[in-house]
Amino acid sequence: MAIERQSIVYDGPGGPFEGVTAFDTDWDAPRPGVMIVPNVLGEKEQDRVVAERLAALGYAGFVADTYGQGQRTTRESPDPAVYMNQLNADRRLLRDRLHASVAAMKALPLVDAAKTAAIGYCFGGKSVIDLARSGGGVLGVVAFHGIFDPPDYDYPKPIAAKLLICHGWDDPLAPPAAVSALAAELTEAGADWQLHGYGNAGHAFSDASVRPGGRPGFGYDMNADRRSWLATRNFLGELFG
Repeated sequence: MAIERQSIVYDGPGGPFEGVTAFDTDWDAPRPGVMIVPNVLGEKEQDRVVAERLAALGYAGFVADTYGQGQRTTRESPDPAVYMNQLNADRRLLRDRLHASVAAMKALPLVDAAKTAAIGYCFGGKSVIDLARSGGGVLGVVAFHGIFDPPDYDYPKPIAAKLLICHGWDDPLAPPAAVSALAAELTEAGADWQLHGYGNAGHAFSDASVRPGGRPGFGYDMNADRRSWLATRNFLGELFG
């Protein structure tokens, strides 16, 4: 097995955009593609590692860029959420950039365009739920510690993509009322959905760089991280069958 990365520049509204794909060079045939939508900071090394983990499972990992080429932040930036806030204020633009990212992944020669999915972290979790809502052309999505508020536009129903929601129960950004509202929304929309709630885990439970206890309700949780990744592997295996 030899995992390789490649940068991919692609077009979209407000672009250009630059993502990264990871794949096993020992496998010549097209394979299922899994798009990774990053957290508030945008595309970064942490997401590329996830793409490599997916490549090791036999998929093509593709890290999407929803902010634009060169537009990234760090936790030390004056406003780490500047680009996220712009898209939170324009969910239609977020939708269109997500669709452009899926199209870029499907256009890759190593991807089987009939077998694609998306996973996302934090803001990326919110994004992939929007992708499912808006008919983004993937078979399924996985949201890790996502945000659940619905977009301000009507979307087609029933929702075709299957959804796996991996949620830290103590997440202050998605309290129980928001979880119940999402469940009701997805049920009304006719979606095939499942929710995994992890007790004693909060926001960013899969992010080892977020120290537990630094901020109430935030921090890495080893058990939730391990269990959610196992659930994701099972979900993707069922999805691509």
